[in-house]
Parts: sequence; C-alpha cells; structure tokens
Amino acid sequence: MNAGLLRLILAQVCLHAAMTGTRLAAPLLALRDGHSAASVGVLLSLFALTQVFLALPAGRFADRHGLRRPLSIAVVSAASGAALAGAFPVFPVLCLAALLTGGATGIAVIALQRHVGRAAGGPTQLKQVFSWLAIAPAAANFVGPFLTGLLIDHAGPAPGDLIGYRVAFALLTLLPIACWLLARGTRELPTLRPAEGAAKARAWDLLAEPMFRRLLFVNWLQSASWDVHTFVLPILGHERGLSASTIGALLGAFAVAAAAIRVVLPLVASRFSERAVITASNVITALVFAVYPLMTSALGMGACSVLLGIALGAVQPMVMSMLHQITPHARHGEALGLRVMTLNASSVAMPMLFGAAGAVIGVAGVFWIVGSVVALGTRSVWGLQAPPPENQPTH
Repeated sequence: MNAGLLRLILAQVCLHAAMTGTRLAAPLLALRDGHSAASVGVLLSLFALTQVFLALPAGRFADRHGLRRPLSIAVVSAASGAALAGAFPVFPVLCLAALLTGGATGIAVIALQRHVGRAAGGPTQLKQVFSWLAIAPAAANFVGPFLTGLLIDHAGPAPGDLIGYRVAFALLTLLPIACWLLARGTRELPTLRPAEGAAKARAWDLLAEPMFRRLLFVNWLQSASWDVHTFVLPILGHERGLSASTIGALLGAFAVAAAAIRVVLPLVASRFSERAVITASNVITALVFAVYPLMTSALGMGACSVLLGIALGAVQPMVMSMLHQITPHARHGEALGLRVMTLNASSVAMPMLFGAAGAVIGVAGVFWIVGSVVALGTRSVWGLQAPPPENQPTH
C-alpha cells in the first residue's frame, strides 16, 4: 500500500467516523430528552435516507469534477451537521445533523471509490486497492462510536451530561476537517468527457447492460444477507435466551471477521478471480444460513457469525473491482451512485419485509428463505465475467 492510498483510507475513516459517532450520540441524546423509540427510529432512518436520493447526482458530479470538489462538499456537510448538533442539541437539529452527516458519507464514498478505481493499474491492483479501502468503514464503525461514547461518559461533570455531548460533537466536527487535510494533497486525475455529438447518457442506460444488471443483482444478494443477519440475529439470540452482551459479542465477531478478511484479500488478490471469490461467498452464505437457526448455543452461533462475516466481507472489494472493469471510465461515478442508491433503498425496505416474514413463518424461516435465494443466485454469479483489459469500455 502506497502513502497516497493510506492517506485516502485515513481520510475516509475520519469522515465516516463523524457519521457513526453522530449516529450514536444523536439517538442517545434524543432518548435522554424524553423522545420516544419511534422518534429515534425516524432519526436513525435519516442517516441512510439522503444516500438514496443523493447517490446518483453525487456520482455524476464526481464524474464531472473528480475527487476534491465532491470531497470538499462532504467535509463541509459533515462538519456543519456535527457542529449544529453540538450548538443546538434539540430534536429537529439532530434530524438535520443526521441528514447532513449521512449524505456527506455517501458523497465521499462515491468520490473516493471512483478515484481509487481509476488510479489502479489493472484487475489485480483493483482488487487490492478496494480491499484496503473497504477496511475504512469497518475501522470508522469502531472509532466513531468508541470515542463518542467515551466523551459522553467522561467529558462532562457526570456521565450523560449535556456538556459531554457537546464535547463529543466538537470532536465529530473536527474529524471531517482532518479528512480534508489528509486528502487535499491527492493528485487529481484527468476528467473524461463524452465524445463530441454523443447522445446524452442516462443512468438507467447502465441497467441495459446485462453484465451490470447481473453484478447489481449479485451485490444485492450479499447486501440482503448482511441485512438479514444484522436484523434477525438479535431476535434469534433472544429466543435462545442469550444475554444482550452475548448477542452484541456475536455481532461484533461478525464485524471483526468481515474486516479481517479485507486485510487478507490484498495479499491473495492475484490468485483468485472476482467471480471465484463471489461464488465461494455465495455457497458459504447459503450453507451458513441453512444451519444457523439450528444452533442452540452461543458457541455454535458465534462460529456461524464468523464464517458469515468472512464470506460477506470478501464480496465488496470484488464487486467494486468488477464494476470498474465493466462500466465506461467516464461513468464510473454514475455507476457507483446507482449501486449505492439501490443498496440503500434495499436496506430501508428489507428490515420491514424481514419483520413481516418473521411474524408469519418464524425467524428460522427467514434464514432459510434468504439462504435459498442466495443459493439460487449462484448461477448468476457464475455468469459474471469482466471483459479483457483491451476490450474494457472507455467511452
């Protein structure tokens, strides 16, 4: 990993941590002030909502302007959201902070992924750089909430005092600024323009490409599997009589495994194709979902959680590598935006669907149905194929 890529990874950690820290502090502050669980649910949904609507415009903006301008907008948005929450800690402002920090994260992720993908030199390097870059969200999911929780408990005269929240939001305001300082020296890549006289491209034209549709479907399978595990595991653990700390440890084991496999992937990227890794992930995910509901002990569920984390954690770098190979270079940002929009819309809808299905067929049935869909989708995975380097689209 070169120094430039390391700076971009650290920059993404800083910006993403501002959002994950706000995502912890804002609901806690709302509950402290007496707001209902339903209000907190609405607040949490706002962190993802902006990414559904902003992803496509953000991708097009990145295609036109490169890295720095989208990143500067994301930095200002995230810093403003955290600062407003600290200055005016009331529920409507906390909702605004959720919209600003959530949207900022989506914009930054698309711009960074586009830049890193365009800077890579070939399929092997694509897999390597996206494996490294995928570590950033996992690190931010730890750093942001951990530091925020420490400050809320210890920065004020008493745990949970408003002063502690204000100090936490002050730190979260500084993190996006650190992101900008880390990324500002990155060399901007030339912007590719459509050919003269070419028809105006539309995002939905990308869906007309069979390989892009297939890749998006495969990515959705993995995302739905991730969502169902996150949503259903607490319910399954409760049914098994496990404590809250044990259930939290199981979810933590899943997250650690997903991050650990991304550390290993760059070392083995040259040995395995994207298709082989995604196919193996699909098979393992289907098998784990088949046996997960049969586990009655924390140890057995922990083993399933780790295996699932390894399988699903390996997929995103492979998907990102293939996406950059099968889409025109001048439209990478647009393709990334379409992917983010699709997955975030799914993440909003899937928990409601899982909840309704679980009420009818039980938690085990949800696992088995999703596992069956993933297994059937393996055929689509095997149909994935990136064009040879000399035939990859550049227009």
